[in-house]
Amino acid sequence: MSPNINPFFDTTTSTISYVVYDEMTGSCAVIDPVLDYDPRSGRIRTTFADKLIAFIQRQQLHAEWILETHAHADHLSSACYIKKKLGGRTGIGGHIPTVQATFKKIFNLGDEFMPDGHHFDHLFAGEEIFQIGKLTAKALFVPGHTPADMAYQIDDAIFVGDTLFMPDAGTARADFPGGDAQTLYRSIQKILAYPPQTRLLMCHDYPPNGRDPLWETTVAQQRAENIHVHDGIDEQTFIEMRSNRDAALEAPALLLPAIQTNIRAGELPPPENNGISYFKIPIKTA
Repeated sequence: MSPNINPFFDTTTSTISYVVYDEMTGSCAVIDPVLDYDPRSGRIRTTFADKLIAFIQRQQLHAEWILETHAHADHLSSACYIKKKLGGRTGIGGHIPTVQATFKKIFNLGDEFMPDGHHFDHLFAGEEIFQIGKLTAKALFVPGHTPADMAYQIDDAIFVGDTLFMPDAGTARADFPGGDAQTLYRSIQKILAYPPQTRLLMCHDYPPNGRDPLWETTVAQQRAENIHVHDGIDEQTFIEMRSNRDAALEAPALLLPAIQTNIRAGELPPPENNGISYFKIPIKTA
């Protein structure tokens, strides 16, 4: 059964969130939803998430899953907010405790934060099969960008998260804690081994040369045209390119608040005794 796929592009973070649904049963999954955050004021808004919610309600769908491809470093997740509004189960890859443990140390989180993945309703194993109504989906373990990345295959479409970008934008960085360029290359090859006509849905698009945002391509197009990993680029060449490129990249603007939210399945840090939540910012003196 072919899924209905509705993309929503967030211009602030260049993120594409998706509502994927089975028309027969009205069941849907939300993939990588965004929470609006202004780092200058610290203000949280739900404008973007409310667009997804309005669509779901307008189509008379019911949310069965809210899926994260990984703990994003470039936007805050609205999974917690959407779950409160619509219900559904949050899901992420089963290696998320590794990421949580790493960032618990970096942010010196207290005993109240247990890095065991319990913040999410379900932790997917690689190759695990699950249902979205009558749609059959598969969770694909594709680490490298982080050690816990998942892609989700639904019929002829794969939601690739931050493994690949559009062919003219290349691939995701691999220098975050636990990331690895060799592992990323092998995960990409796993995706590119699917049939040529398989649709690949991006999580981000950073349009070069002023083109309009795009988010859907195919295995065939990626293998022929991806500037970082087209056919003929071997593993060592990719590792050298990715390592050199990553060394010159700045940290994402929302890295610190995003990680602290996203390792909690989109829930903000717990309020302190004045009722206000705070993000922690580690200070580096060298």
